[in-house]
Amino acid sequence: MKYFVAGALSTILMMSPALAADMVVEDAIAAPSGANIYDWSGFHVGIGGGTSVAVHDLSTPAFGGASFNGIGGDGLFGQVSAGYDFVFDNGFLLGAEVSGRYGDVKTKASLGGLSADLTAEYGFDAVARLGYSVAPNVLGYVLGGYSWQRFDVSTSVPGISYDWDDGGYVLGVGMETALRNNLTLKTEYRYAKYNSHDVLGGGLLFVDPSTHSFLTTLNYRFNGGPSSQTMAPVNYDWTGFKVGASVGAGALVHDVDVAGGGFNFNGIGGEGIFGDINIGYDHQFNDRFVGGIQIAGRFSNMQTELNVFGGSGDITADYGIDVLARLGMLVGDRSMAYVIGGYSWQHFDLSTSPAIFSYDWDANGFTVGTGLEVAFSQKITGFTEYRYSRYESEDFGSGGFLEATPRMHTVRMGVKYKF
Repeated sequence: MKYFVAGALSTILMMSPALAADMVVEDAIAAPSGANIYDWSGFHVGIGGGTSVAVHDLSTPAFGGASFNGIGGDGLFGQVSAGYDFVFDNGFLLGAEVSGRYGDVKTKASLGGLSADLTAEYGFDAVARLGYSVAPNVLGYVLGGYSWQRFDVSTSVPGISYDWDDGGYVLGVGMETALRNNLTLKTEYRYAKYNSHDVLGGGLLFVDPSTHSFLTTLNYRFNGGPSSQTMAPVNYDWTGFKVGASVGAGALVHDVDVAGGGFNFNGIGGEGIFGDINIGYDHQFNDRFVGGIQIAGRFSNMQTELNVFGGSGDITADYGIDVLARLGMLVGDRSMAYVIGGYSWQHFDLSTSPAIFSYDWDANGFTVGTGLEVAFSQKITGFTEYRYSRYESEDFGSGGFLEATPRMHTVRMGVKYKF
């Protein structure tokens, strides 16, 4: 996961079209000519939030090295941030930022009247970022640094609770779009990996948490406005057939119900990377709105793994298909923010080693998401998306005794070619 994030460069991350639609007006920073590049230098403060997935990898070195990846949960969080950016003469940006967050990213188990929660409550990141303007009003960047997180285990039994702090590293990719002179919209994907924590003491049980966070932040820039640097305009026509490819990363969570809801566990987590190819058609209705449809196929190694006594068992989301519509709004001379949604189909595979047991199933579901596409030339665009997918329950032939309901959070980056 860290190599995927570290290798990602500037045509990056999802956008929030709802906010962009409210803020982008006729006096937006990028005129149709696209002449002046936005000046990203100076101090900025921001407020925002998003969704996050936590995956907890459990290991027991004292019992033959058994491990389970993992316990997963998802939820929402809010964040405040402050930072400073400096733009060099060659156009590259170097910046630093500190952010604090509070959320309800939770895994929950319940049995009868008893319940237990594992929550990633609050934390902060201190990061540096390296960026470059990929359009007059759009900055793409990568980031990395230190992350700290508070985790809390609480139960419905009075007096039984546990919490701990963990430090680690965070890597990410992002995109920032100028809306007005002092207002920008920043969207990011962050992957954080935290240190192992000895839960019981004595090396009996370790937990290794990681998080996948997708967030949008509205920034106020004290030095915002057009710079003296210019960029040649691209007169891109959004109407036409397109083919594309992308790579991405993310996490999935399986909600598990046993005996008709007598026991519920939210849930079994997994993480990994994927690649997909897509084909579609877009139509530009006027100088502001674009509508389209696309079909995409993907291959993935997003996986949950259990290792015990020399054997292993895996649940893998290995391949799937999406049929999606999208509606976009132009937010500059060559960039489009959009929402996307439609039908998704996913194949899951459960296997063991040695090959004692195997089971695979298909699941229908839906996907919703948001993205940003930027024209690099009259034929080639780059795009980034965040997607949330939810699939129907599978009962594993148990007549409803055991059911699992998967949901998936992913981010992807790719390119498209227009015919």
